[in-house]
Amino acid sequence: MLIDAPSAADALRAVLAAAPPTLAPSAQLRQLVDLGLDRLPLPGGGATLVRWQALAVAGEHDLSLVKLYEGHTDALAILAELGLPEGLPDEAGHGCTWGVWAAEGQGGRVVIESQSGGTLLLRGTKHWCSGASHLSHGLLTAWHADGRGPQLVAVAMHQPSVGVDPSPWQAVGMAGSASVDVSFNGALAHPVGDAAAYLTRPGFWQGGAGIAACWHGGATAIGAVLRRKLLATAPAGRSAFQLAALGRIDLQLESTRALLRDAAQWIDEHRHADASAVALRVRLAAEAAATRVLDEAGRALGATPFCRDAQFARMAADLPVFVRQSHADRDAAALGERLLAPSHSAWKL
Repeated sequence: MLIDAPSAADALRAVLAAAPPTLAPSAQLRQLVDLGLDRLPLPGGGATLVRWQALAVAGEHDLSLVKLYEGHTDALAILAELGLPEGLPDEAGHGCTWGVWAAEGQGGRVVIESQSGGTLLLRGTKHWCSGASHLSHGLLTAWHADGRGPQLVAVAMHQPSVGVDPSPWQAVGMAGSASVDVSFNGALAHPVGDAAAYLTRPGFWQGGAGIAACWHGGATAIGAVLRRKLLATAPAGRSAFQLAALGRIDLQLESTRALLRDAAQWIDEHRHADASAVALRVRLAAEAAATRVLDEAGRALGATPFCRDAQFARMAADLPVFVRQSHADRDAAALGERLLAPSHSAWKL
């Protein structure tokens, strides 16, 4: 387990910096797993910030990679919280690569057709399965025949009864995350926790807050391009317009960074509490910051980096798609509802 924040972030950054630029996100994830850089501190365990720093580093490097990396590390945290089901390797399947697929869109429900002992039989299609073409295992939500659920189940992907359909995935932004459709036609799976445990466990919102660190990493990469351009320009030639844009970017990123640090501390101090308000707040803040940073950098830099800087162009295409994992106004309304609780401190400093 990684326990030292600077060394964890630095080790991850060094490995990613040395990776060939053509290395696919799934291959990069495999490399990080083989090096043990997926064994992050668990949410709420006293080093949540260390975990999020690693996610931010991966997000700053490549958002498609961090989509897979966050899902894999989230799966390990879920298995640690709910218990490893029988039939899977020890240590949460050391060496396995995991995805977490919980979308319940129209036409995307998986049902539990039968159960024998500790083994389930799955049937149906699950949408939005990031990385499923290359991952060894998945955690997904399914439903019992009597309507109970969502039941989290673990499934090995290399079964003849598991089919992957990449054709619906037509994304330009986040193309490398390859969020495909997966069909289960009598696939064997194992229950992870009781029905509905996935949503009711403390780690659900603790893990959900970590997505904000991924978005923050991507926004940081965008802002850094403008900063590097100004550093490379003689002071007399620095545009006041670009300097102002950099100042506004700093306000966005520093505000999000402060919220992330406060949220990580709160989660560590209240590991069994409902972290939904904390998670919603930091996710909404990171989404707003990412949108503003991309706009400010684009206005200040013009078309050149979008057209001639491959890394910037890819990040600029990926970031708006990734932040749409937010539920936008629905999340804002959910946060507002939680602020009506009598325990809310009414924004006291």
